[in-house]
Amino acid sequence: MKKLFALLLVAVMVLGLSATAWAADDGALDDLIAAAKEEGSLVVYGSCEEPYLAAACQNFEKIYGIKTSFQRLSTGEVPAKIEEENGKPSADVWFGGTNNPYDEAAAKGLLDQYDAINASHLIKDMYKDPNGYWYGIYTGLLGFMVNTDELARLGLEAPQTWDDLLKPEYKGLIWLSNYKTAGTPKLVANLMIQLKGHDEGIQYLVDLDKNVEVYTKSGSGPSKNVGTGECVIGIGFLHDGITQIVDNGYENVGLIVPKDGTTCEIGPVAIFKGAAHPNAARLFVEYALSPDCVELADDTGSYQFLVIDNAEQPAVASEFGLDPSLVWDGYDFAAAVTDTAQNVEDVMTAIENSGADVGEGRFQTS
Repeated sequence: MKKLFALLLVAVMVLGLSATAWAADDGALDDLIAAAKEEGSLVVYGSCEEPYLAAACQNFEKIYGIKTSFQRLSTGEVPAKIEEENGKPSADVWFGGTNNPYDEAAAKGLLDQYDAINASHLIKDMYKDPNGYWYGIYTGLLGFMVNTDELARLGLEAPQTWDDLLKPEYKGLIWLSNYKTAGTPKLVANLMIQLKGHDEGIQYLVDLDKNVEVYTKSGSGPSKNVGTGECVIGIGFLHDGITQIVDNGYENVGLIVPKDGTTCEIGPVAIFKGAAHPNAARLFVEYALSPDCVELADDTGSYQFLVIDNAEQPAVASEFGLDPSLVWDGYDFAAAVTDTAQNVEDVMTAIENSGADVGEGRFQTS
């Protein structure tokens, strides 16, 4: 029924009746649509999973007739690429991923401010940058994904806490993503430092490194290897584990919310400063903050919780109990904005100083 409604809505909009779920300031939206259509094209870099990115961009093009091209890049790759382009970004919009790299990009002057009309539908202020540099479209819990068959074969219990991951019996069984290329480990670093204090948190991550076999380029990399058993314990966002269970049939994947505290990602959308198609970029932000966009996630194997009040939540996310309320209430999102870059630098320096292997074979970049 939902898909039928979406198709009917697209048909109405293509006929020029731009009355969508956006109730606020229809006149301003009509003007924005006209200006965006005049620009005629849009380039999107996406750090969510590619099926969702493709569906979102293709639907935007279908609705508005604006030629939309897209490329999937990790959250570490995007700001590095834009910074190198020195004020002439090769894309207009950044879509999905985790918010910490967006905060770093905003601090470097790589993002443009925009007062989005549809931000009125965000369910909490925490789901947007206070200065308008990005807006959240979804949220997902950080935790562990385990291969239950492999743990049983090895005679091991599944880890229940972050401290459990340091047990010597897990040596070589854990996968995380690369601090330099992905947003997920940045969140891990912030969480550990906030939970334990700076020095103790850094030492924890050095100790954890002794049990980590691979650091994947993308944050979703560990989840994609848990079902096969190549990775026995993956650290990442638990909705990626749901995708492996529901869409890929890996019933041997277990999902664990750490008992000693966790946090969540906020998947944003943002406009690059100096974008060649600024009106099309603003229209894409409005679209990203609407059911027309975010409800496509459920159809493409992305089962995050949505953060706008007029969208239908993916039922499967609720069925697995991955509610955003499970986030540790002591996590300081504001501190993470200012501390992420230094935290990651401190972690990598400490790991290197420990004598660990930090080569590309282990810290993957491709």
